[in-house]
Amino acid sequence: MTERFLRDTFVFKNYFWDFYNSQSLKVQGKVDFVIGLARTLRIVPEKFLKHLEGTDGLYEMRIKVSSNIFRVFCFFDEGNLVILLGGFQKKSDKTSPKKIAKAVKQKKEYYYEKSKE
Repeated sequence: MTERFLRDTFVFKNYFWDFYNSQSLKVQGKVDFVIGLARTLRIVPEKFLKHLEGTDGLYEMRIKVSSNIFRVFCFFDEGNLVILLGGFQKKSDKTSPKKIAKAVKQKKEYYYEKSKE
């Protein structure tokens, strides 16, 4: 019998929704698919979820639709909670340090707001 595994997801502020709602239905469907993998697989293949080197636990969900590449930043909190941050369409081989810095700032903002609760 296969062990059932499930993570919860939480969308922090509107960063994710601003990205998601600006995409085509095809891209949204692929984003949903990758989020589904993160929710249900204990170990998500690096093709779909990769830790960003040099960051403290920041990951990028990797989405490819035709020749277009998209990324959604995320991180884990409390073990099995996936926090979704902003996303973007990738135009070059490397993820921009500015985009990574923005996601790091959003992650810090999440923990700051969580500490006030």
